[in-house]
Amino acid sequence: MNEPTDFGPDRPVLLRGGTVLPMDDGHSVLPRTDVLVVGDRIAEVGPDLPAPDGAVVVDATDGIVMPGMIDTHRHMWQTAMRGYGADWTLTQYFVWYYLEYGKLWRPEDVHAGNLLAAIEAIDAGVTTVVDWSHGLRTVDHADAAVDALQAVPGRFVLAYGNIQAPPAEWTGAPEFRDFVRRRITGDDMLGFQIAFDVTGDPAFPEKPAFEVARDLGVPVTTHAGVWGATSDDGIRLMYENGFMTPETVYVHAASLSADSYHRIAATGGSISVSTESEQSAGQGYPPTWAIRAHDIPVSLSMDTSVWWSGDLFSAMRTTLGADRSREHMEAHATGETVTHCSLRADQVVDWATRGGARAIGRTDDLGSIEAGKKADIVLIKNDASPVSFPLLNPYGHVAFQAQRGDVHTVLVNGRVVKHEHRLVGVDLAAARREVERTVEYLRSTLGEEAWQKGMNPDIPETKILDNPYTYTDYHSAATHSR
Repeated sequence: MNEPTDFGPDRPVLLRGGTVLPMDDGHSVLPRTDVLVVGDRIAEVGPDLPAPDGAVVVDATDGIVMPGMIDTHRHMWQTAMRGYGADWTLTQYFVWYYLEYGKLWRPEDVHAGNLLAAIEAIDAGVTTVVDWSHGLRTVDHADAAVDALQAVPGRFVLAYGNIQAPPAEWTGAPEFRDFVRRRITGDDMLGFQIAFDVTGDPAFPEKPAFEVARDLGVPVTTHAGVWGATSDDGIRLMYENGFMTPETVYVHAASLSADSYHRIAATGGSISVSTESEQSAGQGYPPTWAIRAHDIPVSLSMDTSVWWSGDLFSAMRTTLGADRSREHMEAHATGETVTHCSLRADQVVDWATRGGARAIGRTDDLGSIEAGKKADIVLIKNDASPVSFPLLNPYGHVAFQAQRGDVHTVLVNGRVVKHEHRLVGVDLAAARREVERTVEYLRSTLGEEAWQKGMNPDIPETKILDNPYTYTDYHSAATHSR
């Protein structure tokens, strides 16, 4: 095994000879191109760049260099329960977290989930994550969430939420304002949003929470268009009260009407699509087909590792699949054949990078590779994998072929946080110990019967109707036809 490279804080980094996806408007491909990082910025992009004295030179030959990916909606606090809800529906998720057991989370459990999620993100080349942190029952929980995020060398946005109390209640509490004053200090590595949902109640009880967000000058992120939970009524109330802004992020937006999409488009907001979630949980069909028709900006997200994967390769792949599947099915229903895919691989790579930057208001310095921008960069390269070659269509390779194991090097804010497929400066063993303590606490608190029942929901017994057209038991068919 190679000795670890010394990535000193002042050493420039030169990514040499890779295929660069700068994520410009033309979705260019730059073969055999170098990217030079000095400090926290991209200093230069071009062929055959001279290496500054003392620079670390990373061989990117046969690899893809792209901007760090940006996840705009992930419930990081739930990551300690990875895979537990694999067979849940959205209803079972709501019951388990909102009504039954979400209130059991202690601050240290939020810390454990956030810590593991943050590490998992940078390992997969996701350099920025919006922590849709709706498990913050107290400011102690919120402090624990931020402590975990700041312990990992990634870039994060804390989207403060609390599913156990009405938004007007917790946003209006003095301790919430005190938390914002203490912890949200303009740190470039920690952004801030307020996260809550709008139920559609005509009394609009969420109005005070919107007013707090406006007073603080921070965006709101909200689960919109979730079947059975949030609907067009919520969008209409937001619009009529003037709370739909270009900074607002609408998560899922999978069961909205054209009227709601028009309102989102007219006010300049963006939609975070969590395709694995929408496909499996039941918010509605992944809506990229409708969003594109209304020209609404899109970003991608993974939602929660209690169900799904925590990388944006999966998000890109499933989003392409869902969009194309719907296009084919609608054509087949009318006897037509799709001859050209409407959604392309380069578009979902754009959504995973520039789309995320736009959603969090960071297009000036994130989401693309160009001189002067922040050095959040990912090198996809795996010489030990037969899937690494041939590299013919780089955007298609990222969207359909690559996975987290192919992430060779990751830089966040100019700092190397992963190199040669190994995390740098991360204590994974300590994170494991924290998560194990949380799992042990939750399992013992619930009791083994409740723990197993939650993880393995019952399949209700159903009566299979007799088939009158059976060929194997015509006597039964004759009996039922009398």
